[in-house]
Amino acid sequence: MREPAARLPYLGLPYLGLPCRIEQTGAPRSALPTARVAFSFPAMDSTKEQRTWAMIAHLSAFAYYLTGIGHLLGPLIVWLAKRDGNPFINDQGREALNFQISVTLYGLVGVVLTMTVILAVIGIPALIALHVFQIVCIIIAAIKANDGVAFRYPLTIRFLK
Repeated sequence: MREPAARLPYLGLPYLGLPCRIEQTGAPRSALPTARVAFSFPAMDSTKEQRTWAMIAHLSAFAYYLTGIGHLLGPLIVWLAKRDGNPFINDQGREALNFQISVTLYGLVGVVLTMTVILAVIGIPALIALHVFQIVCIIIAAIKANDGVAFRYPLTIRFLK
């Protein structure tokens, strides 16, 4: 007989073994305690230089506005140049590259949706939302990487393991 899965405190959700942080919000003792799940892994042992390079791996995706393909080349160059011997840079560079590849695929789907008049009603807002989503996620990831926290982008297809 299988034992029931462990539950996350105060949420009642099954714990799947993912190393996520559970933070209690600051509430008066009389209030019921609540918890917030963060989509980031605990801080890794990393030097200031490694955290800076990991942040650059995320922010280099903004090179898209200069070249049109820089969102893929920026993280790729940082990841290939700095991944050896630096597990934090390796992890974050790969994560940034996976996210940018995923966003490119989602963007291509949005462009295909705009090809017809009827689906353009869906495609154009989807492309705008994707663009805003990408900018917000890159900024959050860069801040987390600079703090030494391994960030995981939502909706990312993990092409590089």
